[in-house]
Formats: sequence, structure tokens, C-alpha cells
Amino acid sequence: MGLKVGFAAQGAPQEPCLPVRWGRETELTISAVQALDPFLKDGRPVTYRSGFLPQPVVRFTGQRDATGDLREGFLTSFVNVSRVQPIQCIDEYGGILDGWLSVLSRLGFHARHISINGKLAAWRRRQVEGITLRFNHLDLPLGDIVLLWNADNPARMAVDLGTGLERLAWARSRLRWRELVFGQFASLAPPPTLDAVRTATLLLAHGVRPAARGAGGITRRVIGTIDPGAARLGVSSLVRASYRYWRLFGEPKVPWPAVTMAIEEELGI
Repeated sequence: MGLKVGFAAQGAPQEPCLPVRWGRETELTISAVQALDPFLKDGRPVTYRSGFLPQPVVRFTGQRDATGDLREGFLTSFVNVSRVQPIQCIDEYGGILDGWLSVLSRLGFHARHISINGKLAAWRRRQVEGITLRFNHLDLPLGDIVLLWNADNPARMAVDLGTGLERLAWARSRLRWRELVFGQFASLAPPPTLDAVRTATLLLAHGVRPAARGAGGITRRVIGTIDPGAARLGVSSLVRASYRYWRLFGEPKVPWPAVTMAIEEELGI
């Protein structure tokens, strides 16, 4: 609620989430910035969304330790808290950054504990160029703010301000990461299994069923990392907890009992 009110006060009302199944350049939605694709990539004066976007995403790029497990602060599925919108001039970029400091202050973060760093050298990815500045709270990386423009038409500019909701809560509370994310289940199963059930719940709840390829192939891959031994007594309790969380960001298409059955059938338990 604090984020919603804070961004609204900065002129960025909350927008509905993008679909979890993207099916364009990526099978799944991996970032709220994809809402700007028509504007930045296709040269059209429209966006899918513009404003504050708390977007559930699935990524396999989280940092891992020597054993292959995700490091603290990283998840396969999380809520990408973003402000994405076209802008007319560079001054708006600075204003959005200043507004973000006000939002953080509303959440209890002191501005003197926020540091911003980055390089002014532009990067390029296909049709889009950009400059990225990263912000930290004390010693913890929180996210970044990116100035974006179309490589062939630099006047077509936009901003992507992003962080992770779970990481933001971690920085604010300084609780242990696993307990923060998985609550009462933190010590009941290996972290990869907890992460996989959480992610599979998001995918299945939005109708992305296991399949041999495409988005369904990702669901099958995720479920395949669940430890069958840890799931032998069923996954319904963890599914219900994950389902309640994901439901905060949009109404699922599939009820939780069907999600549980799909996971257990795929595991053969």
C-alpha cells in the first residue's frame, strides 16, 4: 500500500500486471519494462502499461553459490516493482529519481543511506539504447533506474525504475532471507524446492501447464527441480501460501487445488 500511495503521489498510478505468459521475444514476462516494447522497439506512440507496475516475473538469472543454489536476495520468481513510462526530456528522468527517493522515505528508508552509482556510457540491445544507474541501501543493492531510447529515434525516450518487492522488504526489515520469503516453511524443505514450488504455483495459477516446449517447458523444468522426497507428503500447504501471495498482484486463472494436483502429478506422487 505504501508503494501504491507513494507512486500515485508522484504522478504514477498503479497499472494492471502484464500477463505471466508473454509469448513474444520471451516465453514469460521477465521484466515490467516489456510494457514499453511498442514505444521503444516498434516505433508506435503507445505502451502496454505506463505508471507503477508491481509485476510478477520469472527469471533464471539469479546469482548462485558454489553448490548451484541461489544466493540470498535472489529468487526464480519475484515481484518486479517498477515505474515505467515514456518521457519528453532528461529533466523528467531526474525528477523520477527524486520522486523515488521520496517513495523510499515514505517506506522508512533514510535518503542518506541510499547511494547511486553507474556509468554514463550507453549500452545497446537491438533497437534500444540506455544508461543504467544502480542504487543501494547501505551495503545492499536494491535496483536501478534506466534511461532508455530508441536507437534510430533518440527523441523517443522512456524510464524504467525497478527493484524487487522481496528485496525491498529484506532491506527494510533485515530479516533472514529464507524466513522472510518462505515464512514457516523455511526449514521444512531445501531452498531449491521452496523456490521451485513458489515459481510453479505462479506459472500454473496463470494457466502455464507443463509441456514439452515453450512456456509449458519452463513449468516442467521448474517442477523438475523439486525434491520428490521433500514433497512426498504433498505440496498443498506451500502451494496455498504461495498462491495467497501471488493473488495480491492479480486474480489467478486456476484454483489452488488444481495447481497442487498439477505439481504432484508431474512429480508422480
